[in-house]
Amino acid sequence: MQLVLLIVFLLSWGLLGVTKPTLRSSYILHEKRSHTPSGWDVLRRRDASSVLPLRFGLKQSSINKLEDMLYDISHPDSSNYGNHWAPAQVTQTFAPSQETVEIVRGWLEGAGFGFDRVKLAPSRNWLEVNTTVEEAEHLLKTEYHVYGHKSGKIHTACSEYHLPIYVSPHVDLVNPSIHFDAILGKRGSGATPAKTVGLPGVGIFPKTTGNISSILSRLENCDVMITPICLRALYGLNYAPLSTKKNTFGIVEYTPQAYLQSDLDLFFANFSSSLVGKSPEFVSIDGGVIQTMQTGFNFNGESNLDLQYAMNLVNPQEVVLYQVGDLPQGASFNNFLDALDGSYCTFEGGDDPSQDEIFPDNLPNGYNGAANCGTTKPANVISTSYGYNEADLSPSYTLRQCAEYAKLGLMGVTVLFSSGDNGVAGNGALCLNVDGSCSQTEDGMIFNPGFPSTCPFVTSVGATQINLGNKYTDPEVACEQVIFSGGGFSNYFGIPDYQKKAVGKYLQDHKPSHFADIWNSTGVSRGYPDISANGANYVVAVDGRFARVFGTSASTPVVGSILAMVNDARLTIGKKPIGFINPAIYSDAFSSAFHDITSGNNQGCNTPGFSAVPGWDPVTGLGTPSFAKLLEKWLTLP
Repeated sequence: MQLVLLIVFLLSWGLLGVTKPTLRSSYILHEKRSHTPSGWDVLRRRDASSVLPLRFGLKQSSINKLEDMLYDISHPDSSNYGNHWAPAQVTQTFAPSQETVEIVRGWLEGAGFGFDRVKLAPSRNWLEVNTTVEEAEHLLKTEYHVYGHKSGKIHTACSEYHLPIYVSPHVDLVNPSIHFDAILGKRGSGATPAKTVGLPGVGIFPKTTGNISSILSRLENCDVMITPICLRALYGLNYAPLSTKKNTFGIVEYTPQAYLQSDLDLFFANFSSSLVGKSPEFVSIDGGVIQTMQTGFNFNGESNLDLQYAMNLVNPQEVVLYQVGDLPQGASFNNFLDALDGSYCTFEGGDDPSQDEIFPDNLPNGYNGAANCGTTKPANVISTSYGYNEADLSPSYTLRQCAEYAKLGLMGVTVLFSSGDNGVAGNGALCLNVDGSCSQTEDGMIFNPGFPSTCPFVTSVGATQINLGNKYTDPEVACEQVIFSGGGFSNYFGIPDYQKKAVGKYLQDHKPSHFADIWNSTGVSRGYPDISANGANYVVAVDGRFARVFGTSASTPVVGSILAMVNDARLTIGKKPIGFINPAIYSDAFSSAFHDITSGNNQGCNTPGFSAVPGWDPVTGLGTPSFAKLLEKWLTLP
């Protein structure tokens, strides 16, 4: 399939370690980490007698056909457009082959681990064996160390590991090993553990310039205050949903981020009185709770922003709130993905204890139930504002998670991610260093792309703004007010087929003048974002007052609302949801469905970043949506 790791590019950066097998050697280097992620330090060797649960992620069947299968139901020219798969079909198609299971199990048993110690997950995706550190080090030809993070967290990892030549092709990755998946952040702050993704200031956390004394909710004031009337006018969202019982639209939040009902009601009283007293449809995952013990912008800003605008724009359509993680522990991306797709769960519904939260949680007020695994039906459109820096993760880890988003696409789910608020820099405005170590610092010079936005199977959403003094009818520009629209080119993922024409034209007509060694200038990597929407000057009710808020975490649920209403129209006439949208929106048929953004930059890493230009660009993507034209295009498809 076209989705490939950019091996040559990665080797030049030292991100992959690859050795050629020799006739004398039965082992091959499987993965190698080039540096210790920012914030972590080696504390000591892991005690040889301590227990270390190893999990082997098995190579999935038909994974090389995944992209073609997804395009077959997502490209507007395909005769199978819209024929989404049932979850059982996804599980059956991609389960590792019996040969893969037998080869890896046979190796483990031959290494002295009896049949009773080697367990296969019900999904057949993972093999688990409980070992001592000494046994694991001998098995993988490596050394395990304990790492400490400045936050106080600890983590067990090795810098490289080896597998037998005949086993390596059947294994995606081993946990715990080189991976630091515990480094997950919402754009705009430094890296923090995955388990605490909802903590204040983590990730694409919305920015605020403070409270406002009076609201200007008129179209002539959209340059200084964005309210729902501005967004409806900007993107032509004049639509009353008709199939609310058939349609679903989901927003993801991670505890302790939570909305306040009093803030929702304050917002609705001003902008949509029929919603006063209305709450989102609550879906708790792994003990997710709407906490009210800690309040204020840091705890309520994100969730209030998402829900106030999403619920207003799709009213009377219900909005599903996926609240993930309990109060003591929080949760990670994998906890959420486990709940949506049982085949993604690692072992009997659980995850790697060094990577993700494990439930039941015995801490006070912890979630005492089993981890949610395949228990939650995914909404037709899912909007989320969290993400990693690519450099926080190994290529194999991101590839495996990216494949899960493709599987959701096969099931007809539209997955949206915010592109980031730091331009070409990553979380915390961190950039990669020029010394080849790929370490991330504030004074780095190399562009630092984000993930999952760089995954070709999600839709990445950037941010625009109305320039001060301009009318809502004037062209928007790339957001350069308080935040900068995240965008650039992946260091891990190859360019998908649907994007080749658009990116090729950009590089041909507007190739950046930056030195080639500070960005992925190969021309064969995934570019992001895909589309954009306004992300500046939102009026949001927080803690009993209105504040002005900025971020791609604002633009993403707006795009989600627009796509949810497209689904409503299709469902009303007996058609299916739009599912994975990228092959359609990049096609010639949709070329007139977006407002092209041709002004502004996304500075970062001590550079002006990229520039918004005619056509697709790595600042605002294809541009901002025209609801009427999108609706027209999608209603003509099967």
